[in-house]
Amino acid sequence: MVFLQQLFSNSVLITALLGWLVAQVLKIVLIWDKKLDFKRIVASGGMPSSHASFVMALAAGIGFTQGFDSGQFAIAFVVAFVVMYDAAGVRRAAGQQAAILNKIVDDFVNADYSHTNKKLKELLGHTPIEVIGGAILGIIIAIIRHA
Repeated sequence: MVFLQQLFSNSVLITALLGWLVAQVLKIVLIWDKKLDFKRIVASGGMPSSHASFVMALAAGIGFTQGFDSGQFAIAFVVAFVVMYDAAGVRRAAGQQAAILNKIVDDFVNADYSHTNKKLKELLGHTPIEVIGGAILGIIIAIIRHA
């Protein structure tokens, strides 16, 4: 029970989770097309990047509570940039490759996905603007909660 009490009183963790949640809700609002698509709450890709918002809110929250010169902030900052680089680089490239592979299947086998069971997911990563938007959102949330 003490574990849960400590977990729910961890202001930095709550800040990071709020960064993720607000970014995911914003995706639903920004992509609203005559109906709410609640699947977007857990989907990857889109504006703003919830990955970037999550890790930047975490890093900034640690900076505000432990100091921007602390080892904890340094670790969170480095991890944040690795995650954001991955979201805008590796995962985005994988999504582009999935789009090309889906097109090849469509063109050459008349959309017969029986060998793969379904189309490959194409929206995996983020554009640099989506990552920057998520990072800014995460920092704003940390400022609101801790500054």
